[in-house]
Amino acid sequence: MAEQLTEEQISEFKEAFSLFDKDGDGCITTKELGTVMRSLGQNPTEAELQDMINEVDADQNGTIDFPEFLNLMARKMKDTDSEEELKEAFKVFDKDQNGFISAAELRHVMTNLGEKLTDEEVDEMIREAGG
Repeated sequence: MAEQLTEEQISEFKEAFSLFDKDGDGCITTKELGTVMRSLGQNPTEAELQDMINEVDADQNGTIDFPEFLNLMARKMKDTDSEEELKEAFKVFDKDQNGFISAAELRHVMTNLGEKLTDEEVDEMIREAGG
């Protein structure tokens, strides 16, 4: 999993990890995990942190070593679409490039994706997105 990370990402993660590895033993405590992730621009909830810790702290010793941390971050990065990908996806919807997705544009794209939506469903999607 960690092999999908760039050298630059690994270096950045190592730096953040090292900052919190106070005694230099190559491990951080599970409590420090949230702090490290926030320093890297992630914002996990307490529940997400607990899930992550349960996944990586296999021996339940309350510490996470750097390889475990790298796997965790690789998984987290994979789950997070890059800003660039999101902008590209937005452009697909925003046909007139005005910075907004209208109901008509949303309906058009969803129809092209094979989703036949009623006007009510389109309106509901826009309401949920805060439009």
